[in-house]
Amino acid sequence: MEEKKVLERLQRQCARMEYCSSDIYRKAMKAMEGDEEAAARIVASLVEDRFVDDLRYATAFAREKSSLQGWGAVKIRFQLRGKGIADGIIAAALQEIDPEKAASKLDKLAADRYRLLKDDPQCRLKMLKALLSRGYSYDEVEEAVKRVMQ
Repeated sequence: MEEKKVLERLQRQCARMEYCSSDIYRKAMKAMEGDEEAAARIVASLVEDRFVDDLRYATAFAREKSSLQGWGAVKIRFQLRGKGIADGIIAAALQEIDPEKAASKLDKLAADRYRLLKDDPQCRLKMLKALLSRGYSYDEVEEAVKRVMQ
């Protein structure tokens, strides 16, 4: 496909939804049938024109995953690293998460899990495991479990 057409198509996609540079690079590579130089030029153009901004993407990703899906900072950091986002950008994005809302979300998740498991002899262990899998630190999870089980 012609480079200009691919660029225009990706600009339209980026105008509708946030993408990180690695996702756009993969899309450009596929559209350009493996031409790495053309894909790199397309991504550079999109970044220069601010269609793609890794900080903006990471911030939106962190806020969404924290507030809507109840993910903790550990899981968000892991997912963003998997997308090739730099650690400095990830740290800045994680600063945008409201700690009070995140703690409130963790407490709600813990309360929901406790209602399901309160009669189980391994309730505490299962709660810890479930909440740790959401990407919260052990200290945060332990405190939330203590509050809910009291």
